[in-house]
Amino acid sequence: MLKKIVSFTCVGFVLASVFGCKKETLPKPSSQLSLEYPMAEYAHFENHCPFTFDMNSDAIITEKSDCNFEINYPKMKATIYVSYKPVSGNINTLLRDAQKLTYEHVIKADDILEQPFINNDHKVYGMFYQVNGNAATNGQFYATDSIRHFIDCSVYFYAKPNFDSVMPAASYVKNDMQQLMESLRWK
Repeated sequence: MLKKIVSFTCVGFVLASVFGCKKETLPKPSSQLSLEYPMAEYAHFENHCPFTFDMNSDAIITEKSDCNFEINYPKMKATIYVSYKPVSGNINTLLRDAQKLTYEHVIKADDILEQPFINNDHKVYGMFYQVNGNAATNGQFYATDSIRHFIDCSVYFYAKPNFDSVMPAASYVKNDMQQLMESLRWK
């Protein structure tokens, strides 16, 4: 009986080693979403408002009220909000409100980079804010001539603020916002 158990064990061991030598199965790494967007082409936007700018020709612009616009990116689920306010002795209040709006995101942001903007030829002065981290907005700016015109602009994504997942889209739209700011002209 002991002989049978030993030989059965030996046969089992040989079979296990022959058939058990399969390639080791490893877990697959989690995949990353690859988001690629076409090269942006810009079109000049002008209407009855006291300013003009260039915007991405793939975006859809809608006027909401007196020179306040929404520039929508349906594929990215993002909207740039452009708000115009006339300056009439209230430039300090407008600047303070624009800066306050940006720094309300400091709770969720990892950091906020400030990039001053000065275009003396066209009298456009402002600040561009790049908000890094899981904040509701990833970019904002304001621009003014300090005398008559003031614009503030921000982008919001209609997704849970997870910077890693919206980073490619946020970077794309940030470039569009910078183009908007740099091409801004007062009438």
